[in-house]
Amino acid sequence: MNYATIKYCDIANGEGVRTSLFVSGCRRHCPNCFNAVAWDFHYGQPFTREVRNQILESLAPEYINGLSLLGGEPLEPENQRALLPFLKSVKVLYPHKTVWCYTGNSYEREVLQPGPGRCEVTDELLQYIDVLVDGDFVQEKYDISLRFRGSSNQRIIDLNKSRAAGRTVLWQDDPIFADHKM
Repeated sequence: MNYATIKYCDIANGEGVRTSLFVSGCRRHCPNCFNAVAWDFHYGQPFTREVRNQILESLAPEYINGLSLLGGEPLEPENQRALLPFLKSVKVLYPHKTVWCYTGNSYEREVLQPGPGRCEVTDELLQYIDVLVDGDFVQEKYDISLRFRGSSNQRIIDLNKSRAAGRTVLWQDDPIFADHKM
């Protein structure tokens, strides 16, 4: 797997201060994608053991809330296979830190059902993800006032609560932000 970039101390891609890994490779090609350069699976740098260790080290400080996975498309099968052992390490070392994952795939239609967001490791990978932001970016639904997503069709799904409830449960933002109007 290659990665396009890593952002340390990121506050835009999930709750709190995070390390964000932007993987390379995406077959979706959403119009006006903010990171179209990362569609190419060969773009960027190889995700080596050294890079993995740097990210793990970056998660150590108390003020870091967790890891966010973006792309490209983290749920491309090739990326899932590479991310699974990495996420296992993240959760062993930092069980109280959250993992957010951004995907263009629909959770119910393409991640849970046969489709482009599924492969032999999907179910196990999902166990290490706390919050899933799903849905293609849609320019006509772009809304700068939305937290942690680009267009209003995208959802923020609390996977821990969804697993417990046996149905999709949306993530609830802190009330101080939930009613924020620009």
